Amino acid sequence: MLTYPHFQPHFPRAQWTLPQVLEHQSRARPDAPFLSWTDAGVAQSFRQVNETVNSLAHGLAAVGIGHGDKVGILLPNCLEFVHTWFALNKLGAVEVAISDAYVGSFLAHPLRLAQLRVVVTTARLAQRLLEIEDDVGLETVYLVDDPEHPGDAPPSFRRIRCVPYSSLHSGRHDDPGVTVLPEHPAAVLLTSGTTGPSKGVVMPHSQFYFFAEEDVQLVRLGPDDVYMTGFPLFHGNAQFLTVYPCLIAGAHCVLYRKFSASDWVGRACRSGATVTNLLGATLSFILGQPPREDDRRHKVRRIYAAPLPPDLAGPFSERFGVREFVDGFGQTEISNVFMTPPGAPRPPGASGVLVDQWFEVRLADPDTGEPVPEGEVGELWVRHKHPGVISSEYLGMPEKTIESRRDLWFHTGDALRRDAQGWYYFVDRVKDALRRRGENISSFEVEAVVRRHPQVLECAVVGVPADQSGGEDEVMVFIVPRPGESVDFASVARWCQGQMPAFMVPRYYDVIASLPRTPTEKVQKKELRQIGVRPGTWDRTRHDAAGSPT
Repeated sequence: MLTYPHFQPHFPRAQWTLPQVLEHQSRARPDAPFLSWTDAGVAQSFRQVNETVNSLAHGLAAVGIGHGDKVGILLPNCLEFVHTWFALNKLGAVEVAISDAYVGSFLAHPLRLAQLRVVVTTARLAQRLLEIEDDVGLETVYLVDDPEHPGDAPPSFRRIRCVPYSSLHSGRHDDPGVTVLPEHPAAVLLTSGTTGPSKGVVMPHSQFYFFAEEDVQLVRLGPDDVYMTGFPLFHGNAQFLTVYPCLIAGAHCVLYRKFSASDWVGRACRSGATVTNLLGATLSFILGQPPREDDRRHKVRRIYAAPLPPDLAGPFSERFGVREFVDGFGQTEISNVFMTPPGAPRPPGASGVLVDQWFEVRLADPDTGEPVPEGEVGELWVRHKHPGVISSEYLGMPEKTIESRRDLWFHTGDALRRDAQGWYYFVDRVKDALRRRGENISSFEVEAVVRRHPQVLECAVVGVPADQSGGEDEVMVFIVPRPGESVDFASVARWCQGQMPAFMVPRYYDVIASLPRTPTEKVQKKELRQIGVRPGTWDRTRHDAAGSPT
């Protein structure tokens, strides 16, 4: 049975804290480039970043921020986000990363959940806090200058204080000297909230380090590498799958305000990036851009694509010349439990093999808890072999913490299957899986077929109530057309009938301008199920009954 090769982390476990890693690299690689804001400016070295962070840490300590205190970071991507995150960790304080897309009750939820009294934000984003001032316990906001909106005035709060972020810089560059242990909490990162209110995942320093170390191993990151990202820093993809791995490996990280499909190649060329991350949807967005002369003039040698839709890997490699894709499967709560072994030919659609040095897993029937036979679909349950490599709890939600850890296993809510060689394949979220006329259907697999149709840019498949007794679900697909294309539903239906079992072929087809997504680019299928079948939805069975060719 194939498993991921055992590896030795770069740092001993007693040093699995961000303050220790940063202090070490500032001495070991003081003048090497560490952080760049886009590809236009001068990179900050490891020593410069550490000195800036120490200055901030002393300033935060002077205003009362200390060990265990939670501080919200509500910022767009910027260097100040990274500096604040690092400075809080230097004090043993906890960053609470909040999406800059949140408004209203969505914004109030993490503030109340973490009982935040201090938030670092911008004047423009602080206007959203004004709307919920009476619903939260905020006392102080530190305002970062936003070069994209330099003229924004601070909001006129009734009781919350507004203080310039620049006032936190103390000018002291020595380490604060706070004892921070691997088991201490480092961060609260919010789940995507696709099926309910976001949960705050409490990540100890040891897990935050370990997840980043896994990424170093997976992409084989070294000190000569340049890792670029435009994914949001409030999400783990940018934090522990890009920035922190660069810190561990001594690599150069290039940050952008946000992801850009149209300038992905340009950024790769200008930054000198050798490694980057892409999500399944973003590969499709990049491929949808007009071809450019410099499509192959970059240095990107390896892409961490999670997930990697098998229908996109070939076209992406052919166009951009990137031959190696790696994948890992995990969650913020549990780190990566499956990864692509170096040099192993990966079967199409496989997420990886078990990282058995650190984890054991079970694919189980979610109702009975019994293991499913090899090759069949079951819910992924995870158990860690070493302390500190998974999250400790859901903040303020003890009932959710207990529910997720039943029977001494972490229940992921993800449905997967395993082949005889040991490769694991993501099938669906358990709650998104469909059952039609006694057959289980993976929306992920149906989407992979529909997306290959030449008129389709992207799509999402959901189950809608059947109109027959015992029918359970009917399959419905929402389609975003390619620019300039109109979707011929009968053509898409014929396409599906030629490439999947009859019970999987969608019955209902509809066009949507864009798929509803969380700030971390996950499709909010709950919203699509709420839309459901509506006037104008194309029904394949009615056209079949009328004798139309499908």
